[in-house]
Amino acid sequence: MLDVIGSSLLGLLWQILDYSPSKLEPLQLVSWQDTEIFRLPETQQDLMIDNIINDYLKTLERKNINPQTQGIWLQSDWEELASHQGTTPVSAASLTKIATTLAVLGQLGIDYQFVTRVYHTGEIQEGILQGDLIVAGNGDPFFVWEEAIALANTLNELGIQEIRGNLIVNEKFYMNYESAPQKAGKLLQQGLDVSLWSSEVTRQFQSLPITTPRPQLTIKGKTIVSQEIPTNAKLLIIHKSLSLLEILKQMNIYSNNKMSQMLADEVGGASEVARYAAETAKVSAEEIQLINGSGLGLENRISPRAASRMLLAIDSLLKPYKLGVLDIFPVAGRDSTGTMENRNIPSGTTVKTGTLNQVSALAGFIPLDEERRVWFAIVNSGWQINYFRKQQDQLLQQLTQHWSYTAGDFVKDSETKVYLGDPARNVIQ
Repeated sequence: MLDVIGSSLLGLLWQILDYSPSKLEPLQLVSWQDTEIFRLPETQQDLMIDNIINDYLKTLERKNINPQTQGIWLQSDWEELASHQGTTPVSAASLTKIATTLAVLGQLGIDYQFVTRVYHTGEIQEGILQGDLIVAGNGDPFFVWEEAIALANTLNELGIQEIRGNLIVNEKFYMNYESAPQKAGKLLQQGLDVSLWSSEVTRQFQSLPITTPRPQLTIKGKTIVSQEIPTNAKLLIIHKSLSLLEILKQMNIYSNNKMSQMLADEVGGASEVARYAAETAKVSAEEIQLINGSGLGLENRISPRAASRMLLAIDSLLKPYKLGVLDIFPVAGRDSTGTMENRNIPSGTTVKTGTLNQVSALAGFIPLDEERRVWFAIVNSGWQINYFRKQQDQLLQQLTQHWSYTAGDFVKDSETKVYLGDPARNVIQ
């Protein structure tokens, strides 16, 4: 009875208020990135970013530097925050290595290792190999003195102290960033044969763990380049490189041009790197124009937006492995060698630098906290390289102050310790 009376009174109330109930409309679904909790600073703060960038450009202009030849891009993980000539492709110097890193990571994977196979002909008797040592490379861009020393020690383990025959290398064996096979082979012979060691080789040997034996190996024959592996050759050792992740990290910290070119060639060269990078970063082909994989030459042209988008794409590739861009590029406050020397970049900022005679570039991200990041790219054109670097660092300092960012515990070094010359990567057959 009470339910009937209640319903009648409610109906009377609706008539008095001239209101009739209607069906509830479904809630409009909002993309997660559009919700307030995921937004970076609002309009007033965005205007402040514009002011900071305008002041930066005016500072350059007072030095008679044309603002229209300077490119800037800022974005969060999902939206643009600021742009000045941000989509215009310009000479980007070693920001080209971002494209190479993206293409190589995407096509080979972080755990990829280059394999160098070592064969021999003839017999091993009383410490002497009565035949040739054959080293068949497969494009390892980071086979250096330490690796040669470790290989010599492994040969000693196998009872070889002298090689009476020749040292034979193929065209894909690289040594100390030298891709010309005859030169690479000569360097390998020097690294293996202790009697040929220079002070540089000795210094690298001294940098290895103190338990590393000093190899005892001499090579009597010549260095020869050949693609053929004799049918009577026996596989002796399989040498595995550092992981691709570690190789790329070292390449980017020191901005090694030769390593970058070797890696770009491994995945099809500059044109394939540019195509893959543009497609993966979801920018137009016009924004990534490459003539090589290193960045040498003004003809390598990348827009600031493309540089940031490529870094985001690299971050996405690494995310399933619980890694990120900071695991493969230099981080201020963590890495002090290579391209980070003499810079005043805010601690915790991940960066890739780029320098040519007329170009100074910087791209990376500022971590505001464990979740939020601001990706940036600054490309300066002109001859005032040292001045550009100083102003870039100051711009990043102003932006981090604006967002009240201070480096936190979320910027950590890799827990995995690897080193060049690790004998464990030589597998005896």
